[in-house]
Formats: sequence, C-alpha cells, structure tokens
Amino acid sequence: MKYRDWLQEWLGYYAKPSVKAKTYEKYARQVRRYLAPRLGGYAPEELTPLRLQKFAVSLTDGGLSANTANGIITVLQSSLRAAVNAGKAEREHGKSVVRPKIREKQVECFSKAEQKKLEGHILHGKNTKLFGIVVALYTGLRIGELLALRREDVDLGKGLLTVRKTCYDGWRGGKYVKITDMPKTENSVRAIPLPRQLLPYIKEMKRRSGGLYMVPGNTEYGAEIRCYRRTFGALLKKLGIPHKGFHALRHTFATRAIEVGMDVKTLSEILGHKNPSVTLQRYAHPLLEHKAEMMNKLGKLLI
Repeated sequence: MKYRDWLQEWLGYYAKPSVKAKTYEKYARQVRRYLAPRLGGYAPEELTPLRLQKFAVSLTDGGLSANTANGIITVLQSSLRAAVNAGKAEREHGKSVVRPKIREKQVECFSKAEQKKLEGHILHGKNTKLFGIVVALYTGLRIGELLALRREDVDLGKGLLTVRKTCYDGWRGGKYVKITDMPKTENSVRAIPLPRQLLPYIKEMKRRSGGLYMVPGNTEYGAEIRCYRRTFGALLKKLGIPHKGFHALRHTFATRAIEVGMDVKTLSEILGHKNPSVTLQRYAHPLLEHKAEMMNKLGKLLI
C-alpha cells in the first residue's frame, strides 16, 4: 500500500470520527496539497527519518509559516502512528521529526483612543450589523462565536450572554456557506455577564436584528465570517485606524480587563481558556500606554 492510499483510509476511519468538521476539512486539505503529492508515492515503510525531516524542512523553505508547517507535521505523525496500530507498517518514524520553532505572535490590540473612535461611530450610527463589534469589545467573543449568537442566547433580564455554538465559512456545492458547530473547546461553552452599560445597546440590537441571529446578514443564517471581516476592515479604513484583524477585538477586551484590575481567573473563564496560565502567558504584556501610566505612578515617589 502506498502512503497516499493509507492517507485516505486514515482520513475516513480515524480523523473524521474523532475531530470537528472544520478540523477534518483542514486535515483533508493538508493531505491533498502537501502530504499526498510529496510523500504519497512511497510505502509507509519507506518514509525514513531523514526523508521525513527533509519534507518538514521543505515546508518552511517553501514559504509556509512555522504554524502551518507544524499543522501538516501533526497530520503526518498521526497518520503514520495509526498505520502502525492498524498493521499497515511495522515502524513509525514521524515522532523523530524536528519541528520548526514557532515564534510567539505579538498580541495586537486597539489603543483606548482607537477603541473610543470605533465605539462612537458604531453606537451613534444606525447600522445594526456593526453593533457586534462593540459586543466583541466588551465580551471577548471570537468572531465565530459572535456570528453564531442567536437571540435566545442573550438574556437581558439576567444580563447574561451564553456561548453555545461557533461558526465558520465552509465550502459546499461550489459555494461558501456558513456552518455552525460546537465551540472550540469544552471551556468555550460559557455564560458571560454583560456590563450593565452595554445592556441598552444590546436590547436595541436584539430588537432590530429581526432574524434568528443577533448579528444580521444577507440570509436567514446571519452574517458570514468572511463578509463580516471585510466589513470590519472597511470600517477601520474609513475611520483612519491602522488595520488589525478582527481577533484584535478579543485581545483588546482582555487587555482592558487587566488594566481595570480584573483577576486572571475571572478573565480566563470569560475568554473560555482552558486554565488561567493560558491567559497569563498571552496577556502578561499589556499595552505600552498602560506600562507608561504605571511607571509614572511609580515616579511620583521620587522626591
């Protein structure tokens, strides 16, 4: 059996039953683009440590990021391990691969002035679709969680927003569609208390959204991720704010929360992190303006 044939069996019998649909699609894409064309002609037994290491190095040499390359190597290792367990190979050399080093991405967030500029434009405007940006700024929702948010997920009486689902853009029947799925992890299912100052705006958002979803779109399924990202990018350009990805709203929420003194455990649960150490590692370095503010407070001790 060639490795390309085993990869198809691995996808169908091992990956598909055990991972989310979005993850399966990513694995299938990695197999189709990288693993099958470059290694598929070999038998699993012929995938020696040196051959696999050369393949791993070629990924980053070919321009892929370390994160992308590591994702492909994960599929490689998992499929070869399963081949041994299924009796399709005697030995598995994938674990010997030296992975490319991942550099921690710098957390991008908006300054207080940029945040206020965004909020002012949105809250004094009439575009209900944009209200979701302010919700993300004050809840830390991921874009998939925000766009999967249904009207019944918001309890104005209790002041609670419940994250039950997430969504992503998939490819079905030759076109992009919005696919709703379970959240990223078990910890991602959570209830978030809403700031009371935000409640009147969310009440208006809920009243004006009309459909099933809090953030309206062009279909009954609400806004699609790629469209909402484009809308967000266009808004930043219009307001003269340097471009950042939508995820910067989540980082901004976390940074502001730390700045006002929210404890890490509470912040971790609101963000849906597995444990507080993840939160600490990611947000141990607040914005420079906050550091300067703290240093100036310290400087007041100078006689």
